[in-house]
Amino acid sequence: MKKSKIIVLLMVMALIAAFFIFDLGRYFSIDYFKSQQAMIADYYAAHPLQTGLIFFAAYVGVTALSLPGAAIMTLVAGAIFGLWWGVVIVSFASTIGATTAFLVARFLLRDSLQAKFGDKLKAFNAGVEKEGGFYLFTLRLVPAFPFFMINVVMGLTNMKAWTFFWVSQLGMFLGTIVFVNAGTELAKITSLKGILSPSLIGAFVLLGVFPIIAKKIISAFKARKVYAKWADQKPAYFDRNVVVIGGGSAGLVTSYIAAAVKAKVTLIEKHKLGGDCLNTGCVPSKALIASAKLLNRMQRSKEFGIESATAQWDFAQVMERVQRIITEIEPHDSVARYTELGVDCAKGTAKILSPWTVEITADGGTKKTLTTKNIVIAAGARPFVPPIPGLVEADPLTSDNIWAIRTLPKRLVVLGGGPIGCELTQCFARFGSQVTQVEMAPRIMIREDVEISAMLKRKFEAEGVSVLVGHKAKQVVIEQGEKYLVVEHDGQDKRIAFDEILCAVGRIANTKGYGLEELGIPAHKVVETNEYLETIYPNIFACGDVAGPYQFTHTAAHMAWYTAVNALFGKFKKFKVDYSVVPWATFTDPEVARVGINEQEAIERKIPHDVHVYGLDELDRAIADSEAHGFVKVITVKGKDKILGATIVGEHAGDLLVEFVAAMKHGFGLEGILSTIHTYPTLGEGNKYAAGVYKRSTATLGKLAVGKALNDWTRGDGSLAAVLRSAIALLVAPDNTPAYPKEQTPH
Repeated sequence: MKKSKIIVLLMVMALIAAFFIFDLGRYFSIDYFKSQQAMIADYYAAHPLQTGLIFFAAYVGVTALSLPGAAIMTLVAGAIFGLWWGVVIVSFASTIGATTAFLVARFLLRDSLQAKFGDKLKAFNAGVEKEGGFYLFTLRLVPAFPFFMINVVMGLTNMKAWTFFWVSQLGMFLGTIVFVNAGTELAKITSLKGILSPSLIGAFVLLGVFPIIAKKIISAFKARKVYAKWADQKPAYFDRNVVVIGGGSAGLVTSYIAAAVKAKVTLIEKHKLGGDCLNTGCVPSKALIASAKLLNRMQRSKEFGIESATAQWDFAQVMERVQRIITEIEPHDSVARYTELGVDCAKGTAKILSPWTVEITADGGTKKTLTTKNIVIAAGARPFVPPIPGLVEADPLTSDNIWAIRTLPKRLVVLGGGPIGCELTQCFARFGSQVTQVEMAPRIMIREDVEISAMLKRKFEAEGVSVLVGHKAKQVVIEQGEKYLVVEHDGQDKRIAFDEILCAVGRIANTKGYGLEELGIPAHKVVETNEYLETIYPNIFACGDVAGPYQFTHTAAHMAWYTAVNALFGKFKKFKVDYSVVPWATFTDPEVARVGINEQEAIERKIPHDVHVYGLDELDRAIADSEAHGFVKVITVKGKDKILGATIVGEHAGDLLVEFVAAMKHGFGLEGILSTIHTYPTLGEGNKYAAGVYKRSTATLGKLAVGKALNDWTRGDGSLAAVLRSAIALLVAPDNTPAYPKEQTPH
């Protein structure tokens, strides 16, 4: 470090040390000021200029050295100098002091920091150069960090000193007025009655509401900035309150809510209402699973006391049933129903032309333009087909087009070991396909606990599936009409012959083709939104699969409520979307359902926790149904019954999970579940018994010793003294040894 820098650093350190060594902080308190108020007032009356200069210099010094006391000094300025002179003095003193701190930090640290981390800071420096003034203004107006930290951090960037000065002056000005005004009222307090004066109460109310006002100012500033190039295109009159792009779960619920509160809403869908869930996802897959499960039950007939059961069936008829189920549910999401509810349904392709204009192109090519106060993007997602050489040429199946087939594939390869891949793997195996499931990860269902992955793998293999984990798909080749998937495992390639290949490796958001690029709305993997589901334009929202972070029908509907309410009533009250309790289920056999964290996540995140497991092989109803497999696993806060997460594996796990979802949402723990009457005999009792495992874990040898002594005494087989001795022993030297082995469960 250069000699000049060492001198400056030593001077700064000496001044800061002197402040604390000589306890100068005692002078920066309301109590000290009140005790000296009369003397200060007299001095100011006799020497107004000198008093102002002394105060100004002191304020600059405190701010420049980042010492505590600036807030108190701002109040005192109002008390001594009044509102307007107080504002002038504090406004310039605080800005000069902040700029001094900025320059000192820059002089001492910036060069060495940039030299050492320059490459890593390139993006940050570019951002500061482009938007630094705006972010500094935001931090000054509503400080997310203490002002002294802002001074130092900004000094380490490439921001110009003049920019820092005038933005700080402007950004702190409103806050200075509010605080100085409060100080003028503090000066008037001479007794306890003064605390209740309307003017003082008003001053502190202003202090309280200032952050809200400041946020409104920032929001307006951001909106003005982002809408600047569209200002001349904003219509004076709007055709609609909301235009919704996409007729899946998110779009339907948004439209329904808007219509329910009598807003004028248009819903645009280019294909069929109902989206993926109705037409290609949840509904058809569950219909197919039901048929496959019936066949499996018949194959297991001996378990139910039936010597044999056979079925005559045709795969084409099974797939036709799937279509009938879709048709039967379709009216729930139909144009007729939503039109009756008050939604204007338009079939066609949407294009956002401006923040307030949407163009609809019908199938015949005719165009219609609507102006709207708000736009909601609910465009959904589609299956991802990985860029594996030769895969496209093999005409792969996806969860979108698999419902069109009517011939059962003799040999089926399923790429992917996630929920969709696992559900369809088991289905087609039960229908008789020779299924090979290929997963690049070390296990299927990688997001679930290890024992769940292992359980499903054993189940699939028992049903004839070849489960290849740790296998990377490299290429698809077609030779003499035969199709092969080339996979790599442990450095070795091998070929898998197939008739059909199903891609189930995830879904990607539909972000292209309807105007996001032209508007500059960030949409990399998903459309980027804030906590209110707003894009960079406060009147353009996104929800459902297109926005993430969860791609479930139920979360899409959940997000839609926030979208609709924020779009229609956000000027008065906004709501942050709540993802605190999100359940999901995979409808394999056994089903896997989860809410909150699981055991592997608790370990990875180093969260102190307890694990409580009840095996459903002991549950009466599961035994009676010949479905005695699986478990209920609950993760709780260490030593408490508060639920952090629950996983259920077994028959109807998705239905059983609801009790834990409600418990986590409404804040009751395992004690609450244990004390709730559960119908006998039902699978739901498994939840109660899992809560019983927790309760059993709280029993210790020390507690049971007290209980035994008390029961002996009440039988006449012991003494009160023995009870007291046991209780005192528990208090003085408690025996916390668990009374029951962990594997024992109540029944």
